[in-house]
Amino acid sequence: MQNYDLEIAKEVLRIRLSQMIVNEKYKEGVFKIPIHLAMGHEAIAVAVSSVMQGDDQLLVSHRNIHYNLARTKALNPELDEYLLRENGLAGGQLGSMNLANEEKNIVYASSILGNNLPVASGLALAKKVKREKSIVIVETGDGAIEEGAFYESLLFMKSNNLSVLIVIENNGWSLATKIKERRCDINLDKIAEALSVKYEKLSSNNVYEYIDKLKFLKEYSLENKIPVIVEVELTTLGGWHLKTPENPEGRFINYHAGPAPEINLENGPEIESSENDPVFVLAKLFEKDVFQKMSQEILGELRKETER
Repeated sequence: MQNYDLEIAKEVLRIRLSQMIVNEKYKEGVFKIPIHLAMGHEAIAVAVSSVMQGDDQLLVSHRNIHYNLARTKALNPELDEYLLRENGLAGGQLGSMNLANEEKNIVYASSILGNNLPVASGLALAKKVKREKSIVIVETGDGAIEEGAFYESLLFMKSNNLSVLIVIENNGWSLATKIKERRCDINLDKIAEALSVKYEKLSSNNVYEYIDKLKFLKEYSLENKIPVIVEVELTTLGGWHLKTPENPEGRFINYHAGPAPEINLENGPEIESSENDPVFVLAKLFEKDVFQKMSQEILGELRKETER
């Protein structure tokens, strides 16, 4: 068996179990703000955080819990922020959808679709002017690529030879509607080709593969002074069934925001026994007893951390 970095595996598990704890509290009704969980998005968040160095900057979208957990490496500061407490990550002032953490180089978060892309353009231009050898990473979703800000920002980045990693999390859904039910396909590879921008698609949910890919793409962007589009195909786990008189069996609804009613912490950390779940993919890389021990230890640490 290949030797894998246990600390990386622990990070994926910590972010998954942290979110499951938040979900349990959400179901209890303790939060007064909307929270967009990202169960199923853990691998890319850990990979992005792992490749960040020095003055690299990260901009995130409204679904940012996994990136903040990856960078902060603690649950309580984020949990307290969601509870609007003064000792929260941002003093209880930012809540969830605009939660940034400049101390950990998450310099901007926006609840406005595509809003962080022009900001990323400006930050990348500043790095070029200052001749800084660091990169801007901007995370957004499939909905943002429909916005004019996406195309204008991409054109600006390419025209000004800016080093930017644009990470697009594509879960195939728009709220409760499948993208394919709502609009035509958007072929990002063709858009990238038209602007002579590099494009890469990630879909394995293998955190180690993602880290290797992002390391290469980061260096490629810096060396060639070019934006790189990284489309990550993933599943936002936690879907449920909407039952109506017309459809008693229920229509499957992808999880978007709020608590995931059918997910329970005691059944974790794996949510779905398929390649759609980064934890399922991770578990296959380790001996069963080793993986279970890691999970139990991390859950125990998180329970101690969140004791009040």
